Amino acid sequence: MIKSILILLLILQTYQKSDVYFIKEISSHKIVEMFQKLNLNLQGNIGLKIHSGEINGKYFLRPDFLQEIYDYTKGTFIESNVAYSSKRISTEGHKELLETNGWTKNNRRTTILDENPDDDLELTVKNPQKISKNYVGSNLKNFNSILVLSHFKGHSMGCFGGALKQLSIGFASQKGKTYIHTAGHYTDWHYAMSGRASQEDFTASMADAASTIIDYFPKGQIGYISVLANISSGCDCAGSYAPAPRIHDIGILASTDPVAIDKACLDLIKSNVDTGTNDLLSQITRLNGENTLTVSEKIGIGTQDYNLIEIEGNSNGNTGNNNNGNENTDNNGGSEDEDEDEVDVLSGNMGQITEGNNYKLNLFLFCMLILVL
Repeated sequence: MIKSILILLLILQTYQKSDVYFIKEISSHKIVEMFQKLNLNLQGNIGLKIHSGEINGKYFLRPDFLQEIYDYTKGTFIESNVAYSSKRISTEGHKELLETNGWTKNNRRTTILDENPDDDLELTVKNPQKISKNYVGSNLKNFNSILVLSHFKGHSMGCFGGALKQLSIGFASQKGKTYIHTAGHYTDWHYAMSGRASQEDFTASMADAASTIIDYFPKGQIGYISVLANISSGCDCAGSYAPAPRIHDIGILASTDPVAIDKACLDLIKSNVDTGTNDLLSQITRLNGENTLTVSEKIGIGTQDYNLIEIEGNSNGNTGNNNNGNENTDNNGGSEDEDEDEVDVLSGNMGQITEGNNYKLNLFLFCMLILVL
């Protein structure tokens, strides 16, 4: 009897879905409210993982837009150097860009994780699919918990940029970025592009790298917030060359599951009829982008099965393409006395069987067989 109960509990755990909170209103205040929905008690020094943007970048999440969550968490904006020609390729240049783009205004705390490129941490991938280790800057040791703040959009190589890309390429040092892009063949950034691996190996390497960041922090010490606004088919790293957004602003999502929040972002984009939707989705399909979700689920860092919990907000909050802190943006947020009840729970990924879900199905059938016997 006890054995049967334990197996039933295992089955229930196997089919547990992750909660993803969603609100259509986009404002600084709503970022904080969505974080509160996660009921996380982030401890110690909190790192706020951002994309610092490029010179003359148009669409990255602006520091003023993230000011309220910065104040609320008392965190530090964190970033890593890149592995391509940019101000961000060196610590000195990256610090200049942080100042230019406003991240250090009013003495905001900022940290470049791989400030000293010769002092990386080497993190082991516990369940490797393509790479067995990951390299991140040693300043990661100064943080006890993380809130990943993502601007969800397209990417010419990663296919889309969200929570998983932040965890992998975003946290990786310059050396680590090269290692991921080349699926473990090189660490010299000069080979990051010329030595690029196949899309399948690259996206699997991203999943491997993401797992090392999740494993590095204690359970319950990482949260994820993604903003679906200014949704371009190009990345914020493209700077002024990023294609203009052709998908309307959708909202803000929050979760403790990086796979679920990325899948929910994709599903919300797929459900709209904007002219730019097909451009982004065809890019993701052509570059096998959803393989990162599949591999991430397979190695157990999240699930594509989710409950989308929609939160009521000001229906006038989601207007225009500039709600992420760009010019002409009202960052004052909504009224604090607004009624915001959870109004709808939608099941995500219903009926879709991915490689990760096949594993779950097999486990379910195995447990049922034991019960019968």
